[in-house]
Amino acid sequence: MTPGIVPPYLLARLAEAGDARFERAAVAARRTLLADEPLRAARITLSIDEGGRLVAELSDAPNRTVADAGGAETLPGRVVRREGEPATGDAAADEAYEGLGATFALFSEVYGRNSIDGDGMPLEASVHYGEDYDNAFWNGERMVFGDGDGEVFGRFTASLSVIGHELAHGVTEHTAGLVYRGQSGALNESVSDVFGALVEQRVAGQTADEASWLIGEGLFTPEVEGSALRSMKAPGTAYDDDVLGKDPQPGHMDDYIETSEDDGGVHLNSGIPNRAFHLAAVELGGEAWERAGRIWYDALTAGGLSPTTDFAGFAAATAAAATARYGEASAETAAVRAGWAGVGVEIDDGSAG
Repeated sequence: MTPGIVPPYLLARLAEAGDARFERAAVAARRTLLADEPLRAARITLSIDEGGRLVAELSDAPNRTVADAGGAETLPGRVVRREGEPATGDAAADEAYEGLGATFALFSEVYGRNSIDGDGMPLEASVHYGEDYDNAFWNGERMVFGDGDGEVFGRFTASLSVIGHELAHGVTEHTAGLVYRGQSGALNESVSDVFGALVEQRVAGQTADEASWLIGEGLFTPEVEGSALRSMKAPGTAYDDDVLGKDPQPGHMDDYIETSEDDGGVHLNSGIPNRAFHLAAVELGGEAWERAGRIWYDALTAGGLSPTTDFAGFAAATAAAATARYGEASAETAAVRAGWAGVGVEIDDGSAG
């Protein structure tokens, strides 16, 4: 079970806001923090119950089900759309359906992975979760989306990078199993940002140079001085608002944040590996989901990572993956090494663990 796309420090800042413009948003943030607390406490120990659920027949096609929670915090809610059925007319339900399909397509068509677990797992989502719920999360079985408070956050299905991000947590859970704390937790977050961005870029047909590299673009209402939750291109620049404060993400090891909050800074320090991927992808050019994305996917799934892999270990794994696929003297391997060097991470070639 993983936390939501909105980091707890941002919700906490909003919850304490005294700005009359965002009174409803402050109440919604406090309610969201309370609702998320059990998820944060349980996310490391819970996993998919493979023996206790019905698994669809294996197929390299998505098996999607979208339910409407109706403003309650009880899951799954009333099923409103199943695989192959027409659009409902409910924007959140239809965006969730399409986003699940786009994420499935990236992993299946580009990386040869059959759904989140690699074994044809059904893709399920619930929309309209909670009252003014300011988040979206993967609970180990399904995607869950809030509608936002309408003052600071809009509906969370509106961002394809959010959908891809949360489903990628499931891929990480079924592969490297990166522990959600400290540097391994920041890598867990970064891997989700990488594939969230790649899903969005693939649907838009954007090259690495053309893409915005923003995560959660469009979630903020026009009242907020900000473009997204995070920027992979320029960590620390996604928002700068009187109420929310300034985006605190670092983009280099020189600015690494040591903290006990946010599970050891998982949403903060993820900006460092995020920028490393961006630098590698832009150096290679073209469609980032191809060479750069394939290298990150290979590193994640090759079996060489430990659950507590740190930045240096993951950097070594990506360099090894680039070498294995493209060769030691390749442009791909050089770009990966340059990307990590650009954020101050020294590659430990002795171990990826």
